[in-house]
Amino acid sequence: MPPGAHKVAVIGAGKIGELVLSGLLRAGWPAAQLLATTRRRERAEDLALRYGVSVVDNLVAVAEAEVLAVAVKPQDAAALLDQIGPKVPADKLVISLCAGLPTEFFARRLPEGTPVIRVMTNTPALVDQAMTAISPGRHVTAAHLALAEEMFTPLGATLRVPESQQDAVTALSGSGPAYFYLLVEAMIDAGILLGLPRQVAHELIVQTAIGSAVMLRDSGEHPVKLREAVTSPAGTTISAIRELENHGVRAALLAALEAARDRARELAAQHT
Repeated sequence: MPPGAHKVAVIGAGKIGELVLSGLLRAGWPAAQLLATTRRRERAEDLALRYGVSVVDNLVAVAEAEVLAVAVKPQDAAALLDQIGPKVPADKLVISLCAGLPTEFFARRLPEGTPVIRVMTNTPALVDQAMTAISPGRHVTAAHLALAEEMFTPLGATLRVPESQQDAVTALSGSGPAYFYLLVEAMIDAGILLGLPRQVAHELIVQTAIGSAVMLRDSGEHPVKLREAVTSPAGTTISAIRELENHGVRAALLAALEAARDRARELAAQHT
């Protein structure tokens, strides 16, 4: 089917919801096939002006759309489902972008048999370089999964994972951009310490990060092998790596991602 064969409503078009709207438009979805809902009038006017989509009431979106992409904050999901749940036909596909909430959270509040897909994407969707993990709940068919992939592939890459892995996905790729930004920030500061102007340090590190990421993606080599190719005996790189290991950078990353995973579980427990 061509893009836009299904009418999609983004329920709660905040930052993540807007990423989905803009991605669908870039993928060829006609604006007439997209709906959005938001609680603030100013936000509704901005979305309508920027994207040309209709911004409607939640119940209108439920009635008119074939796919409901729920992108409200996790703490607001229960109240939303109390409102729309009784009005959702069991054959309507629901896609949850609510971080931490399992598909069963939705299943308990929607008619029996409603297909629910859990999705975790990340902010590089803004430049069509997102990593999106897709997990089917009960009642989800191959056609439902294909439609979800059709919606999110324009934002970057997609990957199907068991729902049991979604908290780890949240820690690794959902929050992942922040770790890279922190690393780049620290490396730019180091460049300044070494005597480089900030803009020069910024350009050096950003392009190095882009090039390294493309090599990781396209070479098929293990990161250890790529790192070893830069690490000459008794050279500058091994001296730097020794200091990174002395300061426990590897252990800190392991601990940080475990903490993010655990926090994702805590947030889910609070709202389910």
